Amino acid sequence: MSLVHAAVLALVLAALPAGSARAADPATPATPAAAATTAATIEQPRSFGHVLGDVLTQRVLLEHQGRPIEPGALPTAARIDLWLERRPSRIETDAQGKRWLAVEYQVINAPRALAAISLPALTIATASGPALALPAWPVSIGPLAPAEAFGQGDLQPLRPDRPVAALATYPIEQHLKFSLLALLAVLLAWLAWWAWRNMREAQQLPFAHAWRELKRIDDPASPEAWRVLHRALNRSAGRVVHGASLPQLLADAPYLRPLQPRLEDFYRESTRRFFFAESTAAPAEAQAAYPLKPLCRALRNAEKRHRH
Repeated sequence: MSLVHAAVLALVLAALPAGSARAADPATPATPAAAATTAATIEQPRSFGHVLGDVLTQRVLLEHQGRPIEPGALPTAARIDLWLERRPSRIETDAQGKRWLAVEYQVINAPRALAAISLPALTIATASGPALALPAWPVSIGPLAPAEAFGQGDLQPLRPDRPVAALATYPIEQHLKFSLLALLAVLLAWLAWWAWRNMREAQQLPFAHAWRELKRIDDPASPEAWRVLHRALNRSAGRVVHGASLPQLLADAPYLRPLQPRLEDFYRESTRRFFFAESTAAPAEAQAAYPLKPLCRALRNAEKRHRH
């Protein structure tokens, strides 16, 4: 019976179409086009001379039989193994207008001796057409430094401290000297201007000139001291000033108004001293006690503030 059944099954399979037989075979993919791959056109990185931190770039041409293709998904950034890490991929366009998929790997570890590793094989699916197959690409990576020094000549394990070269200080010293000389010249010029201005003001400004003369008089209560201040008031007003014409002076020189009570007292005391000294018979101590110099200094300061 088993031979009969086997013969019947062979006749049935022979009668089926060829396409149906392939569809019933579980070893054949259901969609051959989707599972097909083609070798990609790749620009590989240099295979030698790489060390820690170097970036290796594979460039894959996005064309198949002269037609552009679109990758279904770009390779993602990920740690590959002990030596490599894949960075984010990107699509570039060259000067001829061709599109390339750039896949970058960075060396993240250094071996103790020269070693061979491989960029991993990849299969990049496309939106239409066969997938692009990238084979593994061997490269060599080396250590940053040899494990042992050569021990010959200057190639020793440890080197002595390198002496620091002394900086050239001569230009700095010259610049400092020039700066100090320039500063000294500016200070001297300023002092000369300040002295010249004070001397000119002492000659031209009435109250400044009076203050300078008063400092030379030993007795501030002497008639000459009072005449000095009278002359300064007359020069300031451009005419002879007395107690009755004092308001006109204050109107012409408003900067003297804060001193009006002291000026009025000055003219009253001057009238008493020069015109009624004998009739009033004031003691000499009272006459000498009048603050003539402080009044002159206050007038000079008011004049200086107004002038500046």
